[in-house]
Amino acid sequence: MFRILVSDDIGSHGIDLLKSANDVECDVRTGLSAAELMDQIGDYDALIVRSATAVTGEVLGAATSLKIIGRAGMGVDNIDVPAATRRGVIVMNTPTANSVATAEQTMALMLAASRHTAPAHASLAEGRWERSMFRGTELSGKHLGIIGFGRIGRLVAARAKAFDMVVSAYDPFVSEEVAHDTGVTLVNLDELYAAADYITLHVPSSPETYNIVSADSIDSMKPGVVIINAARGSLIDEDALAAALATGQVRAAGIDVYRTEPPTENPLIGLPNVVHTPHLGASTTEAQRDVSAQIAQQVLDALRDTDIRNAVNLPFEAGRDFAAAMPYMALAEKLGILQFHMAPGPIRRVEIEADGDVVETMTRPIAAALLAGILQGHLAEGVNYVNAPMLAEQHGILVSQAKGVAAVDYTNLVSCRVHWENGSRIMAGVLFGGTQPRLVLVGDYHLDVDPSGLLLIMLNKDVPGVIGIVGTTLGRFGVNIGEWRLGRSQPGNQALSFINLDAEPDPEALDALRSEEAIEKLLLLHL
Repeated sequence: MFRILVSDDIGSHGIDLLKSANDVECDVRTGLSAAELMDQIGDYDALIVRSATAVTGEVLGAATSLKIIGRAGMGVDNIDVPAATRRGVIVMNTPTANSVATAEQTMALMLAASRHTAPAHASLAEGRWERSMFRGTELSGKHLGIIGFGRIGRLVAARAKAFDMVVSAYDPFVSEEVAHDTGVTLVNLDELYAAADYITLHVPSSPETYNIVSADSIDSMKPGVVIINAARGSLIDEDALAAALATGQVRAAGIDVYRTEPPTENPLIGLPNVVHTPHLGASTTEAQRDVSAQIAQQVLDALRDTDIRNAVNLPFEAGRDFAAAMPYMALAEKLGILQFHMAPGPIRRVEIEADGDVVETMTRPIAAALLAGILQGHLAEGVNYVNAPMLAEQHGILVSQAKGVAAVDYTNLVSCRVHWENGSRIMAGVLFGGTQPRLVLVGDYHLDVDPSGLLLIMLNKDVPGVIGIVGTTLGRFGVNIGEWRLGRSQPGNQALSFINLDAEPDPEALDALRSEEAIEKLLLLHL
């Protein structure tokens, strides 16, 4: 049974989904203090939060069984993602569930700021009829500059174009082709600031985007610009914006998010040319329903190892095709385990190749799995696909992608060469039928090995009688051989055997084999 703790109110749709799962025990405990959360988190496999729960490094230190943190929403500011990554905990969010709601809120703020909707409403509610005071401006024909052209930015662009606005966008991670397909012009920030009548922000909070709207950037904007922010409060220098609103350099603003929430002593609150709402971007019935159901299903899929999506800290992109990559990742992990145990010294460098139409798109997840296998021997516990690349870097293991690592002809071949001081070894594997892992190359030895279960690996002199000695010795100790695969570089030199066993031999059996003159190395692994 998987144990899942829900520490914030995520809505009934997700809770019902979790409680209906027959392999899950779900507890809903909202309003926990940090101390209470640390006291209770230890036995849970997954934690689901919104923005109220702070998942700090201290909390993660107490979460000894935690595998997944699910954020019902997009922002993960309340989660110590680096600490989670170090501990191998996957952090996932729901970036698409509230995209439409946030895009619509952006348009609502833009319209309200242009037509003085809030002060006009207040004036009439107080019994005044002041039509001449609230003459607005139209969106039609105006230039909208979008900072951040991801999902929400593109939804905003589509809606703005329906209002006959001219739209440009700044996003260094978006290609010209993507922008062209949506009828939007990509520009740099200086060009956007100089041309835009309206600017809307749709970037995440990061050191690069902190105060992206500052006193300096406002000075470079077109006089009378309208600024909309339904993304993150840290994107705007609120004092600088308030000063610009007072001088008219910024004509109006629509603000849904704040540096501190709830906002206290905020210079923007109460200004006549600011429309401000209490972080309502995702607050629609539809968005809350979708966020709740999506995060619940994502956590269930990840715990069951059927799919991982919207993970913010995996060293590779995981989506709907993750299930197709998992068998190759399992193969790569086995290669990593074998490489570690067969290496005569610490591994310092790893070269990886994924050769074939299927696997060539999976190099990053395959690399993460291979490193996880190698590092399991180094660190014993706490290594998985999430933190393996980070831990490899910390341990001085250099990783690179290579071509032509293994000179064998198989479809969708996973190959790796590891280097230690004064030596290296190549290994390669394939999936027969797309499902059955096979080790096909170890150094100069061509093989066909099932790398699973109990595996006895033996290097011996290629002389008569060795197979009989091994079979007799194991039989004497009641150990049955399931499969024996042997390779040799040339007759009379050395032979390498991989022997699948049905039971684990006693230490006395292994000692007896090691005492044989023809047997040079012997290794027992459980894969």
